[in-house]
Amino acid sequence: MASFGWKRKIGERVSKVTSQNFEKEFAEEAAGIGSNDVDWLHSIKRKKGLLVEDNVSKSKRLKEEGALLALNGRHLEAIKKWDEAIHLTPEDAALYEMKAQSLLCLQEIFPAVQAAEKAVSRDPKFVEAWQTLGRAQLGLGEIAMAVRSFQIGIHICPSNKELWEEDLTWARRLLLQKKDTEAAEVVKRNQMDIRVEQALIPDYDFESDEVVAACDAISQIQKAAAAGGKTIVVSSSGKVSNQEPTTDDASTSEESKLFIKAR
Repeated sequence: MASFGWKRKIGERVSKVTSQNFEKEFAEEAAGIGSNDVDWLHSIKRKKGLLVEDNVSKSKRLKEEGALLALNGRHLEAIKKWDEAIHLTPEDAALYEMKAQSLLCLQEIFPAVQAAEKAVSRDPKFVEAWQTLGRAQLGLGEIAMAVRSFQIGIHICPSNKELWEEDLTWARRLLLQKKDTEAAEVVKRNQMDIRVEQALIPDYDFESDEVVAACDAISQIQKAAAAGGKTIVVSSSGKVSNQEPTTDDASTSEESKLFIKAR
């Protein structure tokens, strides 16, 4: 029976040039052992590259764990995972967008708006981030701003039917309802102001004893003046005066223009 093993003949399938280069590098490294000429800069760059790679992979793992938690309704735990990932990769717009969605589910509207704004600032072409921002703005009552966010998302991706048929349509309907409500409130406020002004104007009781007595007194004076051939004129200030009758219309005095003012 033939046996299987990992042993191979030394030098098999290795080119002569590769072998010589390897031997040369090995000799240089061996000669440098114990010397003080160490390339610290190269070493630091290499470690930094490994660290960045580790942060990216860890952030990706945390992102996926947070997504699974959010699907199961565990939004607080998901947000914690995404916060850790954001600390590692703060320029990842998807982390902010997912965090905003979970905050909306928790009814944390204002923090959701802030997270969505960070998402669109990291990636202005991120359609889902504009959509989430618009939904958060609707929850905050900023309907006009939500319409603008949805329109930006549609401008980036016109084929997104969900933005067209659901988000933007709903936001526009709310905006029209808000305008109608504001117009109705203006009309109602104006009507209320008119009622207040009318309430401030005193109503005169023309059947009160004082008014009847004043009318009777004026009537008696007019009868006495008529018997003497005079005219009674009552000015707007309440002043009563007697005037002689005249036939010259051009010489009408200023007192003849006075009138009785009543509401």
